[in-house]
Amino acid sequence: MSQPASLPLVASLLDAPLPASGVAWLDAARRENRAAFAAGGLPDTRVEAWKYTALRGLGQRSFAGGDAAAATRVVDAATFALPGVDGPRLVFVNGVFRADLSAPDALPDGLLLQPLSQALRGDAEPLRFALSRPALVGPIREAADAFVRINAASAGDGVVLRVAAHAKINAPVHLVFIGAAAETELAWHARNLIELGEGASLSLVEHYVSSGEQAQLATLVSDIVLRDGAQLHLAVLQNAALGANLIRRSSLRLHARAQALLHVLELGGALVRHDLQAELVGDEAQLHTRGAFMPHGRQHVDTQLAIRHQALNTTSTSNWRGVANDRARGVFRGAIVVAPGADGSDASLNNKNLLLSPTAEIDTKPELEIYADEVKAAHGATVGQLDERALFYLRSRGIPLAEARALLTAAFCRAVLDDLPNKELREHLSALLIAQLPA
Repeated sequence: MSQPASLPLVASLLDAPLPASGVAWLDAARRENRAAFAAGGLPDTRVEAWKYTALRGLGQRSFAGGDAAAATRVVDAATFALPGVDGPRLVFVNGVFRADLSAPDALPDGLLLQPLSQALRGDAEPLRFALSRPALVGPIREAADAFVRINAASAGDGVVLRVAAHAKINAPVHLVFIGAAAETELAWHARNLIELGEGASLSLVEHYVSSGEQAQLATLVSDIVLRDGAQLHLAVLQNAALGANLIRRSSLRLHARAQALLHVLELGGALVRHDLQAELVGDEAQLHTRGAFMPHGRQHVDTQLAIRHQALNTTSTSNWRGVANDRARGVFRGAIVVAPGADGSDASLNNKNLLLSPTAEIDTKPELEIYADEVKAAHGATVGQLDERALFYLRSRGIPLAEARALLTAAFCRAVLDDLPNKELREHLSALLIAQLPA
């Protein structure tokens, strides 16, 4: 079911001017996606994937399309600086590429990195397959693609990143998306196209941050393809303003022997939604995801993880932690499908959650569907409070209650960062987790 097109949010998104690319097939695709969005409207809680995330409040708001002043808004580079991340960088402010804040020069051999807007000014034909449809076909196909469609219609910029076959990119690539305070509430959109060639390797950091307080709406869609034997480490840090609304879809496709390691940290935002979908389409592909979400106040953070094993001897492990306090709400849905013929698959998913106040809420739903033989699979989820015995132990050694609670909560969350290979970045993210803990 969907909410009608008469809602202020839907109307404002439909009223925004479409980006003019000058590419006939792309302009046609944008019009088609906008028409599909207008026909479908917004998903409501009767759609299973949106059962715990109501859009009633967001639907009553209007957002101006785009930011004419984005190219000149003042942003302090310290806003997005990260220890251990000093490689090539692309920065977008309110969805607009900022060359003055980026570092796209002196790229290592085998790396193509450019804004989508720049790629479209050249030969756009290589992008046609990806941009003429909303997103990679993921394992979940529900009537919940409204924001993917509006992104496909409205995203005028984003990232095109390609790593040549067998190229090893040592320095991490930094993609920064900044929501900057403006004179009105804005909606902006970005689309990322990322491909690692056969045997290539890359470390990538996606960073969402704010400059000043604002209550914008942003949608971001990423298509990531790993060819045979490619290796990707992706770290995602979301630390947007507390009033921001951020809707993302990340689709990964792993071919034979490809390996992906993901670390995701969700800290900011008012309403945050991340659909993370992965298909293991090649034999012996491996996907490992770790994540933590820590809503507080009245934040709402929703993570939808869907992994589909489609080939022989594929492996996936997922370890996610959630912590909520005050009146915050966290949502985690983890779905694993082992398709017919995917014999020898090994899949495990674990989600543990802590409630630090009686008014906080976390809804978790692990799912497992197996249609193949000789499969190892396990999933589990817990929602509880801090271990009273551990608290007593720490307090008996002279540690005050508040400090003891903070120590246990920090250790609970930091477990998802233990295998992050970049030590400086790992220590920085651990510090951010500790800073997010309730006083």
